[in-house]
Amino acid sequence: MAFRFRGLPLNGFHKFIGAAEPVLAQHGVRRLVADSKPGYPCRVTLEDAEPGETLLLLSYPHLAVGSPYDASGPIFLREEARKTFDRTDAVPPVLRGRYLSLRAYDADGIMVDADTVDGDAVEGLVERLFSRDVVDFVHIHNARRGCFSCRVEREEG
Repeated sequence: MAFRFRGLPLNGFHKFIGAAEPVLAQHGVRRLVADSKPGYPCRVTLEDAEPGETLLLLSYPHLAVGSPYDASGPIFLREEARKTFDRTDAVPPVLRGRYLSLRAYDADGIMVDADTVDGDAVEGLVERLFSRDVVDFVHIHNARRGCFSCRVEREEG
């Protein structure tokens, strides 16, 4: 079975990239500079920012499907991001070396399973979660800070 890892779509963030500080402040967005690597994982490119790179920190509704599990939380966005990570059977670099929480949802956005794993072994847990037919998609979070990382879907065909 093939799995598709997807970052957040860049087009929803264009209004913030390069925006003046007062505009960002109106939306609760903060600009900051990465001072270490790892530490600032971009949710679009699914890569860690390089030290000295500017990022935006904002709240994002990563699960907004009208279920009791709807959720939002803080994400980092590299201002130099130009392309969304969207690949099949290629684990995003940002997952490796982190402790992860995977949450499996059905088509109605109801959580049906969850577990944690070291990011270097994430493929096995993804495969196990998707072995249940009821699982429609999986959200991966950083387990320690709880931040949303990316979405995983079955690759059809």
